[in-house]
Amino acid sequence: MNIVSFFLLFLLSFSFYITSQKSVFQNSIDLFDQALFEWSGVWAEVAQHAKEKHYKVESIEQAMIEAIDAFVSALDPHSSFLDTKSYNAIIEKTAGEFCGVGIMINTMRSTKDKFLTIVDVIPDGPAAKSGIMQYDKIIEIDCQLIDGMTTEEAISLLKGKKDTKVAVTILREGSPDLLTMTITRDIIKEQQSLCFYIPDKNIYYLSLSTFAQNSTQQLEHLLKQTQRNNPKGLILDLRNNSGGLLNVAIDIAGLFLDKNSIVVTTKNNKDETTATYKTTNNPIKNKNLIICILINNYTASAAEVLAGALQVHADKKDQKTNLMVFIVGTPSFGKGSVQEVMPIGKNCALKLTTSLYFLPYDTMVQGIGIQPDIYIERYTPPSEHSNWLTDSYGKESTLSHSISLEKKEKKPNRKKCTEKNTAETTPISHKKQIEAILQKDNQIKEAINVISLVYHGQKNLPTVVTDRKTALYFLKHNYVYNSTIEIEEIILTKQ
Repeated sequence: MNIVSFFLLFLLSFSFYITSQKSVFQNSIDLFDQALFEWSGVWAEVAQHAKEKHYKVESIEQAMIEAIDAFVSALDPHSSFLDTKSYNAIIEKTAGEFCGVGIMINTMRSTKDKFLTIVDVIPDGPAAKSGIMQYDKIIEIDCQLIDGMTTEEAISLLKGKKDTKVAVTILREGSPDLLTMTITRDIIKEQQSLCFYIPDKNIYYLSLSTFAQNSTQQLEHLLKQTQRNNPKGLILDLRNNSGGLLNVAIDIAGLFLDKNSIVVTTKNNKDETTATYKTTNNPIKNKNLIICILINNYTASAAEVLAGALQVHADKKDQKTNLMVFIVGTPSFGKGSVQEVMPIGKNCALKLTTSLYFLPYDTMVQGIGIQPDIYIERYTPPSEHSNWLTDSYGKESTLSHSISLEKKEKKPNRKKCTEKNTAETTPISHKKQIEAILQKDNQIKEAINVISLVYHGQKNLPTVVTDRKTALYFLKHNYVYNSTIEIEEIILTKQ
């Protein structure tokens, strides 16, 4: 039996099934099923011609994988077909530890993107020791071009057995040529955080690069410490946090919100609520603690849920404790969709967008993101490449099948994969990285200014600065940041 005969038999069977289900389909064939019915025959013809006349059909399996992935990926930017290797990589990731290179990448990229963007480097990890830096763009892994490769495929190439090596070719700001670096893989713990205290300002800082199992415990421990020391405020840094475990984001929200507060709901394609996530414990936050949450265009998914939920609840004043929460930075990514991974045949899986997130009071996230109360651009590194990264990768609307933005990049001078490194490979110590954050990160400095000003407003003008709304009004009229300034011209006349 040839391919065409097989598909004709399939179509007859499918037609019989449709006929037998007339009551379900209300005597009409669904447009989706009708299109599938018609185009299956076209696909059968194409496959038969390729089999008979193409000079060399090498792998029908790979062709099928790519064809299915092309269909699924065209549905939305976050759905994809996972072959066996990519599916196993996702399973491995949920285990909590894996052998890799120690970088955080932009997971929201499209398959069409020719780069894999490094949004953060884990301190003292393999990549940091090899000289890899934040905002480097990987274009090759072991001489395989990223162009046309899915993010899952690229991640699986970066992972491997402990003490094995992987070569990455990168494009770096300020370097006229591509740089090739060899990284020795090691065990990477999924959760990475950074916490410190700013004594002269009496402010705590905690950075979470992702939501993992121990994230809630880390923040809970810090909040209990703040109760003893009575600081002015806390800076919670969610920049470059692409999400992680949603239940952890819900638990973290429970440290600040009243018990049984709605954090987020999900709705399906029929606008039906499929799940409602509420806090389960009483908050432990010091009621006087001022909180600044730092976000940027790489803050996505569960991180947006946390920041947005706290912002909405603080605005609506529906909490027993007066929430003094302020969002500082730039608008978040805008990924408000939920993907479900469904195992299917051939040891593959389907990652499919099945619902959307909605914050309390039916507040949308998808394609919109979280808007900061205090809009502050990060001035370091002020580079052409970082601006290009923001425009090309930094928001949901730039993804394929969301809003398509075509950008043409000049091809850099190519180096062979075997050439020696020309980059500075001296690793930066953890202590120096912290110092760099304190000394050069203008967004952290602005968050410190916000906390300090609100704190002094509460102390010196308690009848004026009473809640989040009055605090924002107070900030607007006493603190100059990247907002519109009203200016009136004065005409000087002779006396």
